[in-house]
Amino acid sequence: MLRRSNKYIDETMPWVLGKDPEKRSRLATVLYNLLEAIRFSAVLLQPFLPETAEKMFKQLNSTKTGWETLAHFNGTEIGSKVGSPEILFARIDTEKKFDEIKGDKLAETEEKKEDCSKEEKPVKSEITIDDFAKMDLKVAEIIGAEKHPKADRLLVLQLKVGDETRQVVSGIAQHYTPEGLIGQKVIVIANLKPVKLRGVESQGMILAASTDEKLVLVGPNGEIESGTNVS
Repeated sequence: MLRRSNKYIDETMPWVLGKDPEKRSRLATVLYNLLEAIRFSAVLLQPFLPETAEKMFKQLNSTKTGWETLAHFNGTEIGSKVGSPEILFARIDTEKKFDEIKGDKLAETEEKKEDCSKEEKPVKSEITIDDFAKMDLKVAEIIGAEKHPKADRLLVLQLKVGDETRQVVSGIAQHYTPEGLIGQKVIVIANLKPVKLRGVESQGMILAASTDEKLVLVGPNGEIESGTNVS
């Protein structure tokens, strides 16, 4: 019914009828038909979406909400005023929704890491020096840190990597406070493909060692310039 009502709008073009004083009677009929179709839809939706149906009746300013009112197409009172419009179903921001899903998966991964047993994990399969050479590891200095606006486990870090400043999102909020990280030097994978984590872009990954109960950031053992290659 609602799809047909949308087509009815395209067919009758009420915005055009409203510009012609001689067609105001036709415009009134079109608007009445649309309001009554919406009222019918609200009645039919009540068992499935009761709160939405109630909002629709409120916007229509209609008290004809019972099944018996569907016997005739005249439940909308001529001369009555409709209520204030309100969006019933907001459009989904697809990109934002995907970012949220990715962020949730990252948080789940971090949680699984923390919940894993303390038993020694088997050594991963061997790699060659060429595999290692693909990673661009650099010394970085944390010059800014704040909590992620949408994820309690994540911190948003600003890193000084030589002359460059880049942003990295890291799941270390349960182990470090933002203010305690400023000035600390860490190792960052600088050539990791950027991703958005819960809507915030991350341009790399910092290294850390962890057990079930503890996480420690990996950094240089001594003073060295940010941006220095790690090999």
